[in-house]
Amino acid sequence: MKAVHIKDLEGPSTVSVVEADAPSRGDDQVLIDVHAAGVAFPDLLQTRGLYQVKPELPFIPGAEVAGIVAEAPDGAAVKAGDRVAALPFLGGFAEQVACAADAVFPVPDDLGFDQAAAIPFNYLTAHFALCRRGRMAAGETVLVHGAAGGVGTAVIQVAKAFGAGKVLGVVSTPEKGETAVAAGADEYVLADGFKDAVKASTGGRGVDVIADVVGGDRFTDSLRCLAADGRMLVIGFTGGSIPEVKVNRLLLNNLDVVGVGWGAYALPRPGYLRGQWAELLPKLAEGAIVPPLGGSYPLAEVREALEAIENRKAMGKLVLAVRP
Repeated sequence: MKAVHIKDLEGPSTVSVVEADAPSRGDDQVLIDVHAAGVAFPDLLQTRGLYQVKPELPFIPGAEVAGIVAEAPDGAAVKAGDRVAALPFLGGFAEQVACAADAVFPVPDDLGFDQAAAIPFNYLTAHFALCRRGRMAAGETVLVHGAAGGVGTAVIQVAKAFGAGKVLGVVSTPEKGETAVAAGADEYVLADGFKDAVKASTGGRGVDVIADVVGGDRFTDSLRCLAADGRMLVIGFTGGSIPEVKVNRLLLNNLDVVGVGWGAYALPRPGYLRGQWAELLPKLAEGAIVPPLGGSYPLAEVREALEAIENRKAMGKLVLAVRP
């Protein structure tokens, strides 16, 4: 089968498509014919050995896929021929992948494989961030950094689908702001001077929840945007640097800074992923969640997809079209 290989840690430029052996299916695994695979920031980090998961070289990256079940164990929730999305966590950038049965999910018949592949990593992260770690309540105001990217657009849609009153997106350009609004944000503000813009938009009150996938030097100003009892959700550091918190700021306004380690939480808890999917599935079926795609690349152009993320050109979710 055709598959993507990371053979060294020199970055996207040395990633290649090779002929690889098809995977074998374990007793508790589902074998999936992959039609599309989501491309995420961790995939880029893995090309340089900067992600916490460090497989032995060479390896096939790809955390999330969509396709058709080829084989399934007895008693699994899916069967051969079913259309599914899945979270193999590795091996998804290939024509076939084996995935734990607990991480394979049914998708609506009218949802394309490209959109289905855009859901698992980002939308389950967003759901965990907002609904569990962020304790978002109906009517609350949510601020989303990196609002035009894959995770950012997922947070916007999950926030709106689960009852947020207002969602503000923070972006670097007006073009990215349009992407955030198209995803469902009520309005956008530019990253330069965002604190004042957020205060103006909320009448000086601030926001209840901030979802931060960027980190870096905007962190302190983000804390200043929180209303009393506000929660700052630390999801990632696409800005590169890891900020530090002056805890007196937390004390003065009763603020929370909350870590969002979705994988570390979900994987040791059998059934947790399926429970999340059960909550997301009705939102998918009714059209409250429609992943905005930023581009679909053939498998042979995997380098270009990874470089688009590295160069911050991606708006919405990027996917690989593995099969026609």
